Amino acid sequence: MPAPKKTARRSRLVTSAVLSSMSSLVLTAGPAFAAPSPTTSPSATPPARMSAVGGARLGQPGTQVNLASGVPVLPKGLTARSWIVSDAESGEVLAAHNAHWRLPPASTLKMLFADTVLPKFQKTEKHKVTPADLAGIGAGSSMVGIKEKESYTVHDLWLGVFLRSGNDAVHVLSAMNGGVDSTVKEMNEHAEELQALDTHVVSPDGYDAPGQVSSAYDLTLFARSGLQKKDFREYCSTVSAKFPGETRKKKGKSVRGSFEIQNTNRLLTGDSDISVYQGIAGVKNGNTTNAGATFTGVAERNGKVLLVTVMNPEQGEHNEVYKETAKLFDWGFKAAGKVQPVGQLVPPKSAAQSSAQPGAKPSGEAGGSAAGGAGSSEKPVASASAEGGSGGMGIALAITGGLLVLLAAGAFLVNRRWPLPDLVRRRR
Repeated sequence: MPAPKKTARRSRLVTSAVLSSMSSLVLTAGPAFAAPSPTTSPSATPPARMSAVGGARLGQPGTQVNLASGVPVLPKGLTARSWIVSDAESGEVLAAHNAHWRLPPASTLKMLFADTVLPKFQKTEKHKVTPADLAGIGAGSSMVGIKEKESYTVHDLWLGVFLRSGNDAVHVLSAMNGGVDSTVKEMNEHAEELQALDTHVVSPDGYDAPGQVSSAYDLTLFARSGLQKKDFREYCSTVSAKFPGETRKKKGKSVRGSFEIQNTNRLLTGDSDISVYQGIAGVKNGNTTNAGATFTGVAERNGKVLLVTVMNPEQGEHNEVYKETAKLFDWGFKAAGKVQPVGQLVPPKSAAQSSAQPGAKPSGEAGGSAAGGAGSSEKPVASASAEGGSGGMGIALAITGGLLVLLAAGAFLVNRRWPLPDLVRRRR
């Protein structure tokens, strides 16, 4: 059966973008994929030379955009140290500013945590919290309110991670996953698999730690990978939910109530000085002393899905990170289809291999895809609701092989279009 025209057009776009990206990588063979070792603190200014993963221009400091006739000018008043605007499906980077600058990520790093750990547990699995589970949480951490000796479902814990950015929920899930050290190791390995080479994980919750860094480019890779998982899409788009409270005695009986938690993503919920962004569907925000405010968002308009990451706006106004993100989304939707990309979001290393397997499906729904598991449903998330609350000849052959891998991976990602949630159905 011939491919639909829209899918074929997307495949041609990705092929073109991948070829363009590949040509720039060939010119900088070897070192282009190497990132410098993490330092104990980020530099005050972007390095003169950064990683060129995704294209040589993305490794250059400053703003990278191809302005031409018909392309809207970039918005005024952007003060973030780093940002990137990309097409979530084709992977084209429409514009960027210090995209590979290695900076503290704050809780946006929880996207990598979720993409790594989410597939491992069934939503309905329960865990009774011990004091050891909550050990080592940083002072002043954001918390959802988990109590020792209380039991929580995995579903409850993920709501705590995504809605309240609860470091306590992250630590409990890490304990279930073999401990913090083991989880950090797995996160670093998964970052390497995603080719997010600017990232070095020290703490799974994104809490400030010496040497813990990521970049706007890498955070976008984490979001793009996670959004291909049904449960990830559901959690990051949930506006509010009920969370289990503490068990108390009432008239001689044990009674456990609940309380409401709301997503701290202000483009999703709105605030006194900012409206809900039209088409927003997640993903994750963060804020710490060293990182400042960070945010990665995904939004869809007229069938176009964009990812925007903003790191540490210098202007300290309330909700500034969301305001600058909204400006970049507005620009991206106007520029899409008109502006020539400056780079490409690279696919995971294993994408080509997975796409070559007959009947391959997106992995990463909680509990896998076994019958009766949380990932067994193929229905769009739009119909879901939150309950309870993913030598010369040798060089030539290597380049050719690499090109085929990228082309196959590009087609794999395009043909795996994931449905974004209809947030209107989630609102009260």
